[in-house]
Amino acid sequence: MKIGIDLGTANILVYVKGKGVVLNEPSVVAISEDDNRVVAVGEQAREMIGRTPQNVRAIRPMKDGVIADYVITEAMLRYVLQRVARGRIFKFRPDVMISVPSGVTSVEKRAVRDAALKAGARDAFLIEEPLAAAIGSNVPISGPSGNMIIDIGGGTSEIAVIALSAIVVSASVRVGGNKFDEAITNYIRRKYNLMIGDRTAEEVKIQVGSALPLDVPLSIEVKGRDMIAGLPRTIPITSAEVTEAIELPMQQIIAAVRNVLEQTPPELSSDIIDKGMVMTGGGSLLRNFDTMLTQVTGIPCHVAENALNSVAVGTGRALEQLPAFRRSLVSAS
Repeated sequence: MKIGIDLGTANILVYVKGKGVVLNEPSVVAISEDDNRVVAVGEQAREMIGRTPQNVRAIRPMKDGVIADYVITEAMLRYVLQRVARGRIFKFRPDVMISVPSGVTSVEKRAVRDAALKAGARDAFLIEEPLAAAIGSNVPISGPSGNMIIDIGGGTSEIAVIALSAIVVSASVRVGGNKFDEAITNYIRRKYNLMIGDRTAEEVKIQVGSALPLDVPLSIEVKGRDMIAGLPRTIPITSAEVTEAIELPMQQIIAAVRNVLEQTPPELSSDIIDKGMVMTGGGSLLRNFDTMLTQVTGIPCHVAENALNSVAVGTGRALEQLPAFRRSLVSAS
Protein backbone atom coordinates (compact mmCIF):
# COMPACT_ATOMS: atom_id res chain seq x y z
CA MET A 1 0.00 0.00 0.00
CA LYS A 2 1.23 3.50 -0.86
CA ILE A 3 0.22 6.47 1.31
CA GLY A 4 1.03 10.18 0.82
CA ILE A 5 0.87 12.41 3.92
CA ASP A 6 0.76 16.20 4.09
CA LEU A 7 1.98 16.60 7.67
CA GLY A 8 0.90 20.20 8.15
CA THR A 9 0.99 22.56 11.12
CA ALA A 10 -2.79 23.07 10.95
CA ASN A 11 -4.06 19.91 9.23
CA ILE A 12 -2.88 16.42 8.37
CA LEU A 13 -4.11 15.11 5.01
CA VAL A 14 -3.71 11.55 3.74
CA TYR A 15 -3.79 10.41 0.11
CA VAL A 16 -4.18 6.74 -0.82
CA LYS A 17 -3.52 5.45 -4.35
CA GLY A 18 -6.77 4.89 -6.23
CA LYS A 19 -8.90 6.57 -3.54
CA GLY A 20 -7.63 10.17 -3.43
CA VAL A 21 -7.58 12.16 -0.17
CA VAL A 22 -9.18 9.86 2.42
CA LEU A 23 -8.45 11.82 5.59
CA ASN A 24 -8.31 15.52 6.45
CA GLU A 25 -8.04 16.17 10.19
CA PRO A 26 -6.62 19.03 12.27
CA SER A 27 -3.05 18.32 13.53
CA VAL A 28 -4.14 18.32 17.17
CA VAL A 29 -3.73 15.67 19.86
CA ALA A 30 -5.43 15.72 23.28
CA ILE A 31 -3.30 14.18 26.04
CA SER A 32 -4.29 13.14 29.56
CA GLU A 33 -1.81 14.70 32.02
CA ASP A 34 -2.36 11.91 34.57
CA ASP A 35 -0.95 9.04 32.51
CA ASN A 36 0.22 10.69 29.22
CA ARG A 37 -2.50 8.77 27.38
CA VAL A 38 -3.79 10.02 24.01
CA VAL A 39 -7.44 10.98 24.62
CA ALA A 40 -8.36 12.23 21.14
CA VAL A 41 -6.77 13.05 17.79
CA GLY A 42 -7.83 15.34 14.94
CA GLU A 43 -11.21 17.08 14.84
CA GLN A 44 -12.27 15.61 18.19
CA ALA A 45 -9.09 17.03 19.80
CA ARG A 46 -9.48 20.40 18.04
CA GLU A 47 -12.94 20.76 19.59
CA MET A 48 -11.17 20.61 22.96
CA ILE A 49 -8.73 23.51 22.33
CA GLY A 50 -9.31 26.14 25.02
CA ARG A 51 -12.05 24.02 26.60
CA THR A 52 -10.22 21.16 28.30
CA PRO A 53 -10.33 20.31 32.02
CA GLN A 54 -7.08 20.73 33.96
CA ASN A 55 -5.90 17.15 33.47
CA VAL A 56 -6.30 17.18 29.64
CA ARG A 57 -4.10 19.18 27.25
CA ALA A 58 -4.85 19.79 23.57
CA ILE A 59 -1.48 20.03 21.77
CA ARG A 60 -0.44 20.88 18.22
CA PRO A 61 2.65 18.64 17.84
CA MET A 62 3.71 20.41 14.63
CA LYS A 63 5.03 23.96 14.84
CA ASP A 64 6.06 26.02 11.79
CA GLY A 65 5.85 22.91 9.61
CA VAL A 66 8.27 20.84 11.70
CA ILE A 67 7.95 18.46 14.64
CA ALA A 68 7.77 20.28 17.99
CA ASP A 69 6.78 17.19 20.00
CA TYR A 70 8.25 13.96 18.64
CA VAL A 71 6.33 11.44 20.81
CA ILE A 72 2.95 13.03 20.12
CA THR A 73 3.64 13.33 16.38
CA GLU A 74 4.41 9.61 16.33
CA ALA A 75 1.10 8.92 18.15
CA MET A 76 -0.72 11.10 15.61
CA LEU A 77 0.87 9.30 12.64
CA ARG A 78 0.02 5.92 14.17
CA TYR A 79 -3.61 7.02 14.58
CA VAL A 80 -3.68 8.22 10.96
CA LEU A 81 -2.26 4.96 9.58
CA GLN A 82 -4.75 2.94 11.66
CA ARG A 83 -7.63 5.12 10.44
CA VAL A 84 -6.57 4.61 6.83
CA ALA A 85 -6.37 0.84 7.44
CA ARG A 86 -9.85 1.10 9.07
CA GLY A 87 -8.81 -0.96 12.05
CA ARG A 88 -7.41 -3.78 9.89
CA ILE A 89 -3.78 -4.63 10.37
CA PHE A 90 -1.90 -3.94 7.14
CA LYS A 91 -1.09 -7.15 5.28
CA PHE A 92 2.11 -5.40 4.31
CA ARG A 93 3.35 -2.30 6.09
CA PRO A 94 2.72 0.72 3.85
CA ASP A 95 5.27 2.86 2.03
CA VAL A 96 4.78 6.48 3.06
CA MET A 97 5.73 9.77 1.38
CA ILE A 98 5.66 12.81 3.69
CA SER A 99 5.98 16.47 2.75
CA VAL A 100 8.42 18.72 4.63
CA PRO A 101 9.09 22.49 4.29
CA SER A 102 12.01 23.29 1.97
CA GLY A 103 13.99 25.04 4.72
CA VAL A 104 14.12 22.21 7.28
CA THR A 105 17.36 20.99 8.87
CA SER A 106 18.69 17.44 8.57
CA VAL A 107 17.73 16.80 12.23
CA GLU A 108 14.13 17.86 11.53
CA LYS A 109 14.02 15.64 8.41
CA ARG A 110 15.29 12.65 10.34
CA ALA A 111 12.70 13.25 13.08
CA VAL A 112 9.85 13.12 10.52
CA ARG A 113 11.19 9.94 8.90
CA ASP A 114 11.83 8.19 12.25
CA ALA A 115 8.35 9.11 13.51
CA ALA A 116 6.76 7.58 10.38
CA LEU A 117 8.81 4.37 10.65
CA LYS A 118 7.98 3.99 14.36
CA ALA A 119 4.31 4.62 13.62
CA GLY A 120 4.24 1.56 11.35
CA ALA A 121 5.52 2.54 7.89
CA ARG A 122 7.72 0.04 6.04
CA ASP A 123 9.68 2.83 4.37
CA ALA A 124 9.32 6.59 4.54
CA PHE A 125 10.35 9.10 1.86
CA LEU A 126 10.40 12.88 2.20
CA ILE A 127 9.48 15.41 -0.47
CA GLU A 128 9.70 19.20 -0.29
CA GLU A 129 6.31 20.87 0.00
CA PRO A 130 6.53 23.17 -3.06
CA LEU A 131 7.45 20.19 -5.27
CA ALA A 132 4.54 18.14 -3.88
CA ALA A 133 2.20 21.13 -4.32
CA ALA A 134 3.27 21.49 -7.98
CA ILE A 135 2.76 17.78 -8.69
CA GLY A 136 -0.64 17.83 -6.95
CA SER A 137 -1.74 20.95 -8.87
CA ASN A 138 -0.96 19.29 -12.24
CA VAL A 139 1.79 21.80 -13.02
CA PRO A 140 4.00 20.35 -15.81
CA ILE A 141 7.31 20.39 -13.94
CA SER A 142 9.19 17.63 -15.77
CA GLY A 143 10.23 19.86 -18.70
CA PRO A 144 12.95 22.56 -18.76
CA SER A 145 10.37 25.36 -18.58
CA GLY A 146 10.16 27.25 -15.26
CA ASN A 147 7.11 27.18 -12.96
CA MET A 148 6.55 29.19 -9.80
CA ILE A 149 4.62 27.77 -6.85
CA ILE A 150 3.52 29.67 -3.73
CA ASP A 151 2.28 27.25 -1.06
CA ILE A 152 0.78 29.00 1.97
CA GLY A 153 0.10 26.57 4.80
CA GLY A 154 -0.76 26.96 8.46
CA GLY A 155 2.79 27.31 9.76
CA THR A 156 4.98 28.05 6.74
CA SER A 157 4.83 29.68 3.31
CA GLU A 158 6.93 27.96 0.65
CA ILE A 159 7.87 29.79 -2.53
CA ALA A 160 9.78 27.93 -5.24
CA VAL A 161 10.73 28.01 -8.90
CA ILE A 162 10.70 24.48 -10.33
CA ALA A 163 12.13 23.11 -13.58
CA LEU A 164 13.16 19.58 -14.68
CA SER A 165 11.30 18.09 -11.65
CA ALA A 166 13.59 19.87 -9.20
CA ILE A 167 13.59 23.10 -7.19
CA VAL A 168 15.86 25.76 -8.73
CA VAL A 169 15.27 28.63 -6.28
CA SER A 170 13.21 28.52 -3.09
CA ALA A 171 12.41 30.41 0.09
CA SER A 172 10.61 29.20 3.17
CA VAL A 173 9.22 31.67 5.70
CA ARG A 174 7.67 30.56 8.96
CA VAL A 175 4.60 32.69 8.33
CA GLY A 176 1.25 31.22 7.34
CA GLY A 177 -2.42 30.99 8.27
CA ASN A 178 -1.64 30.67 11.99
CA LYS A 179 0.27 33.98 11.94
CA PHE A 180 -2.78 35.64 10.33
CA ASP A 181 -4.94 34.30 13.20
CA GLU A 182 -2.39 35.55 15.75
CA ALA A 183 -2.33 39.01 14.14
CA ILE A 184 -6.16 39.20 14.28
CA THR A 185 -6.15 38.15 17.97
CA ASN A 186 -3.54 40.80 18.86
CA TYR A 187 -5.32 43.52 16.87
CA ILE A 188 -8.67 42.90 18.62
CA ARG A 189 -6.94 42.78 22.01
CA ARG A 190 -5.13 46.10 21.39
CA LYS A 191 -8.04 47.97 19.83
CA TYR A 192 -11.00 46.65 21.83
CA ASN A 193 -9.45 45.17 25.02
CA LEU A 194 -11.14 41.91 24.07
CA MET A 195 -9.52 38.48 24.42
CA ILE A 196 -10.59 35.98 21.76
CA GLY A 197 -9.56 32.36 21.20
CA ASP A 198 -7.60 30.88 18.26
CA ARG A 199 -10.69 29.29 16.76
CA THR A 200 -12.61 32.59 16.85
CA ALA A 201 -9.70 34.38 15.12
CA GLU A 202 -9.65 31.70 12.40
CA GLU A 203 -13.42 32.08 11.93
CA VAL A 204 -13.02 35.88 11.54
CA LYS A 205 -10.26 35.35 8.93
CA ILE A 206 -12.37 32.88 6.91
CA GLN A 207 -15.64 34.83 7.09
CA VAL A 208 -14.47 38.43 6.49
CA GLY A 209 -10.68 38.35 5.88
CA SER A 210 -9.27 39.96 2.73
CA ALA A 211 -5.77 40.90 1.56
CA LEU A 212 -7.12 44.07 -0.09
CA PRO A 213 -9.95 46.40 0.98
CA LEU A 214 -13.30 45.14 -0.36
CA ASP A 215 -15.70 47.27 -2.43
CA VAL A 216 -18.57 46.05 -0.23
CA PRO A 217 -17.16 45.63 3.32
CA LEU A 218 -18.14 42.52 5.28
CA SER A 219 -18.64 42.35 9.03
CA ILE A 220 -18.92 39.66 11.73
CA GLU A 221 -19.94 39.57 15.39
CA VAL A 222 -17.02 38.49 17.59
CA LYS A 223 -17.48 37.10 21.09
CA GLY A 224 -14.72 37.20 23.71
CA ARG A 225 -13.78 38.21 27.24
CA ASP A 226 -13.47 41.88 28.14
CA MET A 227 -9.96 42.36 29.61
CA ILE A 228 -11.02 45.23 31.89
CA ALA A 229 -14.41 44.06 33.21
CA GLY A 230 -13.53 40.35 32.90
CA LEU A 231 -17.00 39.64 31.48
CA PRO A 232 -18.08 38.20 28.11
CA ARG A 233 -18.68 40.82 25.39
CA THR A 234 -19.63 40.88 21.70
CA ILE A 235 -18.28 43.40 19.16
CA PRO A 236 -18.60 43.81 15.37
CA ILE A 237 -15.40 43.46 13.28
CA THR A 238 -15.21 44.58 9.65
CA SER A 239 -13.19 43.18 6.74
CA ALA A 240 -11.25 46.50 6.59
CA GLU A 241 -10.04 45.94 10.17
CA VAL A 242 -8.93 42.38 9.34
CA THR A 243 -7.03 43.69 6.27
CA GLU A 244 -5.23 46.15 8.56
CA ALA A 245 -4.57 43.46 11.21
CA ILE A 246 -2.89 40.98 8.82
CA GLU A 247 -0.77 43.52 6.96
CA LEU A 248 2.55 42.56 8.61
CA PRO A 249 2.43 38.78 7.92
CA MET A 250 1.21 39.56 4.38
CA GLN A 251 4.24 41.82 3.81
CA GLN A 252 6.59 39.05 5.02
CA ILE A 253 5.17 36.62 2.44
CA ILE A 254 5.34 39.27 -0.31
CA ALA A 255 9.01 39.97 0.59
CA ALA A 256 9.79 36.23 0.26
CA VAL A 257 8.05 36.07 -3.16
CA ARG A 258 10.09 39.09 -4.33
CA ASN A 259 13.27 37.52 -3.00
CA VAL A 260 12.68 34.32 -5.03
CA LEU A 261 11.87 36.32 -8.18
CA GLU A 262 15.10 38.33 -7.76
CA GLN A 263 17.17 35.13 -7.57
CA THR A 264 15.45 33.38 -10.50
CA PRO A 265 17.64 32.90 -13.63
CA PRO A 266 16.48 35.16 -16.52
CA GLU A 267 15.43 32.26 -18.78
CA LEU A 268 13.12 30.91 -16.10
CA SER A 269 11.84 34.42 -15.29
CA SER A 270 10.52 34.77 -18.84
CA ASP A 271 8.67 31.41 -18.47
CA ILE A 272 7.08 32.60 -15.22
CA ILE A 273 5.91 35.87 -16.84
CA ASP A 274 4.21 33.80 -19.59
CA LYS A 275 2.63 31.20 -17.29
CA GLY A 276 2.06 33.20 -14.12
CA MET A 277 2.39 32.00 -10.52
CA VAL A 278 0.34 29.19 -8.98
CA MET A 279 -0.90 29.49 -5.39
CA THR A 280 -1.77 26.49 -3.22
CA GLY A 281 -2.44 25.78 0.46
CA GLY A 282 -5.27 26.93 2.73
CA GLY A 283 -3.76 30.41 3.15
CA SER A 284 -4.06 31.07 -0.60
CA LEU A 285 -7.87 31.00 -0.22
CA LEU A 286 -7.81 34.35 1.61
CA ARG A 287 -9.86 36.81 -0.46
CA ASN A 288 -7.85 38.84 -3.01
CA PHE A 289 -4.47 37.33 -2.02
CA ASP A 290 -3.79 36.38 -5.67
CA THR A 291 -4.88 39.86 -6.84
CA MET A 292 -2.54 41.49 -4.33
CA LEU A 293 0.45 39.40 -5.49
CA THR A 294 -0.37 40.25 -9.13
CA GLN A 295 -0.42 43.97 -8.24
CA VAL A 296 2.87 43.81 -6.32
CA THR A 297 4.87 41.68 -8.79
CA GLY A 298 3.20 42.47 -12.11
CA ILE A 299 3.01 38.72 -12.80
CA PRO A 300 -0.40 37.03 -13.15
CA CYS A 301 -1.22 34.85 -10.17
CA HIS A 302 -3.97 32.25 -9.81
CA VAL A 303 -5.08 29.83 -7.11
CA ALA A 304 -4.92 26.10 -7.92
CA GLU A 305 -8.25 24.27 -8.20
CA ASN A 306 -7.55 21.87 -5.35
CA ALA A 307 -5.51 24.35 -3.28
CA LEU A 308 -6.22 22.63 0.05
CA ASN A 309 -5.38 19.10 -1.10
CA SER A 310 -2.60 19.74 -3.62
CA VAL A 311 0.34 18.88 -1.31
CA ALA A 312 -1.29 15.63 -0.13
CA VAL A 313 -2.19 14.62 -3.70
CA GLY A 314 1.36 15.50 -4.82
CA THR A 315 2.98 13.31 -2.13
CA GLY A 316 0.84 10.36 -3.21
CA ARG A 317 1.56 10.84 -6.92
CA ALA A 318 5.29 11.24 -6.29
CA LEU A 319 5.27 7.92 -4.42
CA GLU A 320 3.36 6.24 -7.27
CA GLN A 321 5.99 7.52 -9.73
CA LEU A 322 8.93 7.02 -7.39
CA PRO A 323 11.59 6.21 -10.06
CA ALA A 324 10.83 9.48 -11.88
CA PHE A 325 11.04 11.63 -8.74
CA ARG A 326 13.63 9.73 -6.69
CA ARG A 327 16.47 12.18 -7.41
CA SER A 328 14.24 15.12 -6.37
CA LEU A 329 13.43 13.66 -2.94
CA VAL A 330 14.86 14.90 0.32
CA SER A 331 17.56 12.80 1.94
CA ALA A 332 17.01 12.29 5.66
CA SER A 333 20.41 10.76 6.33
